[in-house]
Amino acid sequence: MSPPLSAISETSKAQGSFSEGPIRLGSDAHKTLFCRTLLDTFNPYRPAVIDWPKLDAEARDRLVSLPIWDIAVQTEGRARLNVASYAAVTSDPLLRKAIELNAFEEGRHKHVLSNLVAAYGIALAPEPEYAVKGDPEWAFMVTGYSECIDSFFAFGLFQSAKRSGFFPEALVDTFEPVIQEEARHILFFVNWAAWHRRTMKLWRRPFFELKVLAVWLFLIWERIGIARDMGSGVQDNNFTMTGAKSVGDDINVAELIDICLAENRRRMGLYDRRLLRPFAVPALAGFVRRFMRSRPKPLA
Repeated sequence: MSPPLSAISETSKAQGSFSEGPIRLGSDAHKTLFCRTLLDTFNPYRPAVIDWPKLDAEARDRLVSLPIWDIAVQTEGRARLNVASYAAVTSDPLLRKAIELNAFEEGRHKHVLSNLVAAYGIALAPEPEYAVKGDPEWAFMVTGYSECIDSFFAFGLFQSAKRSGFFPEALVDTFEPVIQEEARHILFFVNWAAWHRRTMKLWRRPFFELKVLAVWLFLIWERIGIARDMGSGVQDNNFTMTGAKSVGDDINVAELIDICLAENRRRMGLYDRRLLRPFAVPALAGFVRRFMRSRPKPLA
């Protein structure tokens, strides 16, 4: 279904992105580079023709028991609409084309997940009505920064599940394109944010920074609410927070952070070095990791 990750790196090299000179953040060259990176690494797979691997009863039960499927499908449905709403008000042709592709891929993720749950008989709650009310830029930023948080941990959880055999290898390989597309999305988003703040009028920048702060506070408050629900015994379907418990109750947080950091570096290392990488979540995770002890290795 998908070319190997090395193919993405080869695409970047073919474009000369690893040999050209530096670019200035906020310049037309910067905009062209982060837009073309998203557009030129598009994977034209079709969810409808994915051949979902057959699972034995034990593997299927593990998959069905993951408490993530409702929110995963709904999150992608909201993300598609949030991103598409901002594309509709974007006047720059190249930027609009890239954001429209981003929205298409978010919608395709929803189709992949919907087909997966149908293939393995996973029951979903009725979906809500998706709607964007208010500022399209706010909606786009909420989706972008939320994906920067969730994707960082999803990279590590996905790799942990792969190493442990929690997911069969065939299913991991089938789902890999969705994970890598999230890497492309957050790379695009952080460069859009840097370009956007540098190209807006000076008087608007303080308001934009306040909006960024408000988005982060909103996302933190949202996740505090999730944590409270988990502590009170209410089932939560957030992949980042419940995925670790589902993959294994004995998972070590320090080791998980190490895997997340390594996977983030690996996936982001496939793209042009001149592009900004997501910084806040990896930096915070790295800071917290400094105060954690690794689990002692068992004696041979």
